[in-house]
Amino acid sequence: MDRGILEREPELEQLATAAQEAADGAGSVALVFGEAGIGKSSLVRAMPEHLPRGARVLVGQCDDLATRRPLGPFRDLVGSVGAELARAVTEGGDRHRVYEALHGELAVTPHPAVLVVEDVHWADEASLDALRFLVRRMEQLPALLVLTYRDDELSRGHPLRHLLGQVSRAPRVHRLPLARLSLEAVRTLSAAGGLDPAQVYEVTSGNPFFVAEVVAAGGTGGVPPTVVEAVLARLRGLEPATVDALEQLAVVPSAVERPLVDALLNGGVAVLAAAEQRGLLAVAPERVAFRHELIRRAVADAVPAARRIELNRTVLAALVVRPGSDAARIVHHAAQAGDQDAIARYGPDAARDAASAGAHREAAAQLRLVLRQRHRYAPADLAGLLERYAVETYTIADSAAAVTAEREAVALRRSLGDTLALGADLRWLSRIHWWAGDADEAQEAAREAVAVLEHAGDDRLLALAVSNIAQLRMLADRYPEAVEHAERAIVLAQKTQDAGILSHALNNQGTARWRGGDPGGRRQLEESLEVALDAGEVEHACRAYANLIWTLLDTLQFTEADRFLTPAMDLADRAEHLGFLTYLHVELAIRRLAAADWEEAERHAEFGIHDFLPARCPALTVLARVRTRCGRPGADELLAEAREIAVRTRELQRTGPVAAALAEAAWLRGDLDAVVEAVAPFHAQARDLAVVPHRAELGYWLTKAGHPPFPADDSGHPYALQARGQWRRAAALWHTAGCPYEYAVALAESPEPADKLTALARLDALGAEPPAHLLRTELRRLGVPHVPRGPVAATRGNPAGLTERQLQVMRLLAQGLTNGEIADRLVVSVRTVDNHVRAVLDKLDAPTRRHVAVRAAQLGLLAGRET
Repeated sequence: MDRGILEREPELEQLATAAQEAADGAGSVALVFGEAGIGKSSLVRAMPEHLPRGARVLVGQCDDLATRRPLGPFRDLVGSVGAELARAVTEGGDRHRVYEALHGELAVTPHPAVLVVEDVHWADEASLDALRFLVRRMEQLPALLVLTYRDDELSRGHPLRHLLGQVSRAPRVHRLPLARLSLEAVRTLSAAGGLDPAQVYEVTSGNPFFVAEVVAAGGTGGVPPTVVEAVLARLRGLEPATVDALEQLAVVPSAVERPLVDALLNGGVAVLAAAEQRGLLAVAPERVAFRHELIRRAVADAVPAARRIELNRTVLAALVVRPGSDAARIVHHAAQAGDQDAIARYGPDAARDAASAGAHREAAAQLRLVLRQRHRYAPADLAGLLERYAVETYTIADSAAAVTAEREAVALRRSLGDTLALGADLRWLSRIHWWAGDADEAQEAAREAVAVLEHAGDDRLLALAVSNIAQLRMLADRYPEAVEHAERAIVLAQKTQDAGILSHALNNQGTARWRGGDPGGRRQLEESLEVALDAGEVEHACRAYANLIWTLLDTLQFTEADRFLTPAMDLADRAEHLGFLTYLHVELAIRRLAAADWEEAERHAEFGIHDFLPARCPALTVLARVRTRCGRPGADELLAEAREIAVRTRELQRTGPVAAALAEAAWLRGDLDAVVEAVAPFHAQARDLAVVPHRAELGYWLTKAGHPPFPADDSGHPYALQARGQWRRAAALWHTAGCPYEYAVALAESPEPADKLTALARLDALGAEPPAHLLRTELRRLGVPHVPRGPVAATRGNPAGLTERQLQVMRLLAQGLTNGEIADRLVVSVRTVDNHVRAVLDKLDAPTRRHVAVRAAQLGLLAGRET
């Protein structure tokens, strides 16, 4: 029996069934995961024998390069796939062409295609984007997508987590967590070598790769060897030329294609025969690869540093003379060899390849390497590299790096006297400062950009700079100024026939007019959306959607907001515009908060807490309000950070909601002074700017704290009505809008005990313990007999803030159950369990499900285990 597939029959059967379903037209995604050495690659190698007759198996590998190869696993498919896909991934400049070619390759019938991407924890950003594209479409393809990864290497912010979140929402998903071998399986493997199976099991914990290496080494007397020792023991007795060849190949963190093997090894593949016989290598006509990444690492790590530098230098020399060598690989080996000249020469090309493929994290990493050699470039060239680095780091939300780089670029352009480039850079600097939450710096750079470009003779650049001013004025609620600047930008954009800038300017003007009280602004904002969609300007279309939805949410038009949320998120998801997709998730979180759907509000808000500050601030605010209203800990810390971000932006759209959330929390703990302190300065700003939603809500909290604003807000907003004592009209408006929490709070302001009891029942049903507690106290003070006792809070005494259902899921996770088994136990869908598991991991700050039991035990949450 193949020792690599012991105890893997259920997984192989599941993959075979999934492939057969794909052949019948029901494609799916399979996740194969576990720790290093658990047998993921062995399972993949064994899989073809179990698949339906005629199934095509395509295997791509993600490599542990210092900076990943853009589309690396799909480049591995060249030679096994059609010409269109081969050309698309090789040229790499048009990612949508790559997506369509992948789709076309997997759509070929009648036989199913099984696309395996191994080690996706090392995937580059472009490959993750391509996989996201495929995941959304697998249901309609006659294909199976198999992704293998190490789940114990996924930190909370790991790029793979977003893809896995998307997979969890796919209609057909197969999860294959690979368990360690049992003692019985270890006994089977140890028998041939006469080793003590209990001792082998003790030192390897049943990890299949570790077991195989210890058995292959034959042990070392009474003391089992470490795995590295076991690997190196297999090199003993090999000819020096073979060991030299293994060390040479070990510094290449990927399969080595045959032409490169021939260039690196004087004796060609023949010198590898003995190593192949010992199971260290897999040799094929097209390429040579180590049997396992851990073998390669063990060999490479055992090489002295001085020799490793020379080995990398040899690879570098071979790659440089080979036509069509991947620039990312050249730069990797240049960095390992310490060849700064090669980094400076090839790094910009590697960054350009990555950026054109949509691998912006990789592009930024390449440019970061390049800029360490900045003294090698002329000032104009250096300015161009800094501009590129600023844009790439802006794209991946590394705002600090983006600001620093763009400032340097501005300084260089200023010294060179390049007016147009300086104006363009200043406009970019303004945008990046806003992204980083620095309102004053953004305004200053925006003003200078217009001043520089005013008479420079480029109407297009001027139009964008003027529209940028309009955008900042709109975001700061200075609506008349925003309208004025936007009008000028519209004229310039029409003159230059630039649809993207026209959409940008229409967006700013329409949003400013609408939020300033002119309902005609909505039509102009919708026109901005139409212009962007017609021109294929995805970023501008996403921004138009975001502003439409935000304004509808602010004005309590939730049903209208729902109408735009779905197409907006579909567009951002389809175009892989993750920044706007994140922002739209936060808007959906605000929508679910209004509906008092606490879990969904938290789930969508969590998309925004790891990204750029304009999304992080409202995401933190939503999470804090949920915790405040449900009586869960942690709201104060969230609001403290949200307030810090909001104050830096100087934008009422940030400061207003944070102030209201702080006021609500202070009110619920009975601290009226804190209510006033949180609200007063921002209410004054809202009053002066005539921003009705924020003015009404902040004025309401001042009134609650005994400091009613003068003059009173005479608008028809329900918060303004409550501040004027018109609780019944306010409650009716909240009910019509679909805001059950606000409805109950308004109803509780009635002087009639019957209304208060109705409000209490609503608050209890929502799990809003703190306001319900205050209302019970008030009812008892009023002498109301038989005040209903409240339900025992599911999360009282729960330091992680888990809901009752999440506690159940957490305890089952701690017992080692899979998501499917948990779904069966709780009689819910697997997708629902996926969402709960993701929330549990985040709330416990557990990097993987294996850490859940440890974190739960530390917090004392394992009592009452589910059975």
